[in-house]
Amino acid sequence: MAMPVVDTEYLKQIDKARRDLRALISNRNCAPLMLRLAWHDAGTYDAKTKTGGPNGSIRNEEEFAHGANNGLKKAIDWCEEVKAKYPKITYADLYQLAGVVAVEVTGGPTVDFVPGRKDSKVSPREGRLPDAKQGAPHLKDIFYRMGLSDKDIVALSGGHTLGRAHPERSGFDGPWTQEPLKFDNSYFVELMKGESEGLLQLPTDKALLDDPAFRSYVELYAKDEEAFFRDYAASHKKLSELGFTPGGSKSGPKDSIILAQSAVGVAVAAAVVILSYIYEVRKRV
Repeated sequence: MAMPVVDTEYLKQIDKARRDLRALISNRNCAPLMLRLAWHDAGTYDAKTKTGGPNGSIRNEEEFAHGANNGLKKAIDWCEEVKAKYPKITYADLYQLAGVVAVEVTGGPTVDFVPGRKDSKVSPREGRLPDAKQGAPHLKDIFYRMGLSDKDIVALSGGHTLGRAHPERSGFDGPWTQEPLKFDNSYFVELMKGESEGLLQLPTDKALLDDPAFRSYVELYAKDEEAFFRDYAASHKKLSELGFTPGGSKSGPKDSIILAQSAVGVAVAAAVVILSYIYEVRKRV
């Protein structure tokens, strides 16, 4: 599909969609679901084959029917309400914007968002997303395939501070924290405490303590929420831009005119400097 033209009108629609998403997510308490939608659309990326990633393909029935995406059709339908109002915005941008807003409205860090992602109708094969029943080697296989690091793995796992597992979707039940609609570092605090009644710890959660490379970050984030927020914002941005080069989308006519005017301005300024220099030299001679 064609690259979006990120012009002034596109950016206006992004701003309006952001406001609508804030209201929608707050009113329906669906921040965890929207964050999961964004992650699952992006988390299929393969750095070697340059396939998958945040391209909106999760809206395809073939993909949202994957076992790991159980329950996400609801989030896709809610995003469709916003898309209908702002048709210029690609699904790829809309889903990632929803994830950024979900973190923001629940008290989390501000994640930098740059629009311009291209939509795709091609879905990757099933099995590219993490399996909660697995351990550290599996997590590394999945995230290294995307081009992400150990720090990214742990920081992004902290997103489980939002929401709860549902048995009909994953086979697991319960929240990870006492306040599942508040984005903070309590996921790591609870992880360091060990298992608590009423709270969930998946095999992939416990793997963060078992692996030394992961554990150092868990310990840091449990005691330093600012460090977690800083690293989470950076890792979330990386995930949301896998296979996407910000600034690589087409510019509209107005943007081209502005760039041309800027180039002319630079050329004129350079000419003035050169002429001034020549004049000074002649004066001295």
